[in-house]
Amino acid sequence: QAGGRAGGATGGVGVRGPGETQLETDRRVIRRRIAHLKRELEKVRAHRSRYRARRRRQGLPVVSIVGYTNAGKSTLLNALADADVLVEDKLFATLDPTTRRVKLPGGRVVLFTDTVGFIQKLPTDLVAAFRATLEETVEADLLLHVLDVTHPQARRQAQAVLETLEDIGAIGKPMVTALNKVDRLPDPQQALAVAEGLPNPVPISALTGYGLDRLLEEVEAALERDLVPLEVVVPFDRGDLLRLIRERGTVEREVHTPEGTRIAARVPRDLVGLLNAVCQ
Repeated sequence: QAGGRAGGATGGVGVRGPGETQLETDRRVIRRRIAHLKRELEKVRAHRSRYRARRRRQGLPVVSIVGYTNAGKSTLLNALADADVLVEDKLFATLDPTTRRVKLPGGRVVLFTDTVGFIQKLPTDLVAAFRATLEETVEADLLLHVLDVTHPQARRQAQAVLETLEDIGAIGKPMVTALNKVDRLPDPQQALAVAEGLPNPVPISALTGYGLDRLLEEVEAALERDLVPLEVVVPFDRGDLLRLIRERGTVEREVHTPEGTRIAARVPRDLVGLLNAVCQ
């Protein structure tokens, strides 16, 4: 079946050659498909390296959406960011990185990044290239693990994702688990039975929007655990700093004074030095 449809390969690739058996034809098609995927994955790796550098310049927190293939990652990104991301029920449909800005309930802006879907028993020729596309998960501030709770092998798929994350050194990061497709269950809370032992589980439906507000609250709470408290007076002519605090941190109190805006907030550690140097 893997070689039945080349998923974008040109027509005629499966035509049998002179004296060629069907098995030989299938093997040839599969080899070409693997070679094509390797080239595509290498392009993704190069693209993502450039995008990571761009995101670092923006300084916004990054949430990397991970999960087994067809778990609903792209659909979830569409729902969270109202984005028009390719949604396709096909292996490796998301080969090109997609990143969107999303505002959390408290006003903090973060970047959500879709990733290539995980699978078990990946062909040996593709293992290295596939894992290379997941390098950015190591640099992410939080991992959002999307799990299709209606799949009969949901627990096994979740374990495969966690093992891959451990292999690439990303398993120690803050994680929220999105228990997706609960619209197919009689009771959305049944999803929690699948989630035993998974971090910060939230039942959701990326298709209907059920649970998405709660999911963003959980993401916000997980990110805030890495923020530090700070109180400064921002000069009136430094509105850019106020925007930076609001986008990258959470504001707890804001008061206008003769000297400027006194603001108490929780901010990323890398902002503390800049704000203390410029503000009172």
